[in-house]
Amino acid sequence: MDSVSVIGLLFLGVFFGGVTKVSSSSSSGGSCGCGFPAIYNFGDSNSDTGGISASLFQLNPPYGISFFGNFSGRACDGRLIIDLIAENLKLPYLNAYLDSVGACFRQGANFATGGSSIRPGGYSPFNLGIQINQFRQFKARTTLLYNQLSPNRQTPPFQSTLPKPGDFSKALYTLDIGQNDLGYGFQHTTAEKTRESIPDILRHYSLAVHALYNEGGRFFWVHNTGPIGCLFYTAVFVKDKPNGFDQHGCAKIPNDVAREFNRQLKEKVSLWRVQLTDAAFTYVDVYSAKYSLISNAKNLGFVDPFNFCCGSYYGYHINCGMKAVVNGTVYGNPCGHPSRHISWDGIHYTQAANMFIASQIVNGSLSDPPTPISEACCHV
Repeated sequence: MDSVSVIGLLFLGVFFGGVTKVSSSSSSGGSCGCGFPAIYNFGDSNSDTGGISASLFQLNPPYGISFFGNFSGRACDGRLIIDLIAENLKLPYLNAYLDSVGACFRQGANFATGGSSIRPGGYSPFNLGIQINQFRQFKARTTLLYNQLSPNRQTPPFQSTLPKPGDFSKALYTLDIGQNDLGYGFQHTTAEKTRESIPDILRHYSLAVHALYNEGGRFFWVHNTGPIGCLFYTAVFVKDKPNGFDQHGCAKIPNDVAREFNRQLKEKVSLWRVQLTDAAFTYVDVYSAKYSLISNAKNLGFVDPFNFCCGSYYGYHINCGMKAVVNGTVYGNPCGHPSRHISWDGIHYTQAANMFIASQIVNGSLSDPPTPISEACCHV
């Protein structure tokens, strides 16, 4: 589809057994606290905490300026939704599996990388299947090393930085991926072809989930995909103006395809519950949280949601993290108040936006079943 054929540039424009419950709810309906010992995350730049930065190219400041400072590895001015989930579960921020410098994997690991898709052949070499293979290797090697003795044959030297082998079946497995499959399809085919590809995309997704289950994963927190038509670099290239937009300025057709992806994903999650009976699956409607934020931006104290903070398009097009001086005007400096913006760089959300979105999803109000994330082990 010509009107959204460049949507695939969204990423490239900026980058290149049995259930083991920690505790269970009582028969009288009391609350259930899972006490997850670890998080294992899989996804794309929406939850990448340093994978693409460690493996292909570094995300330099102003990325990270609002919270982490230098070299956060995140496509954001601060924390991502996965960081806020970790905070909610009282767990440390996840180190990227691909980042070997100073990493600690005692309470989880992050296999997400920017640009990743569910199917092979997209923008990144680290598709979901590769991430699952990395997890398999991680689990096998850490399990072997955990009890390996030091040369004095007395103390295992790696236990402080590696996960306990028994924690893999008690951990929370989070998945946030699919946006780049749609974006790549829009760029290289049409909206209709992309819509037709959804069953095959989800077939690959299902293979990954089954693989995690076979490795002992039992508690799954599955995000649907967001309103891709509400990203600046989608909307700006829609040619059918004004008919191509909804009342909030979002591109209609990309959002229609995203909603269809989510509809089929929710059906797939229901099927997984039937097939993998020892697992607990929570389907999380991130789309609604993000669309609510964008459609109520002014009332929530944000500027126009299509006014992004870092980089520029009008006047002179330059990506976040770069600078240029054109006729005495400096382009590329970040805005002075990222907390007032929803969009960080025209593609990714700001920390302030992520905080709003996380507040809407961790309490379970947008989940099926409506379970808080701290109780995501309780509905097996």
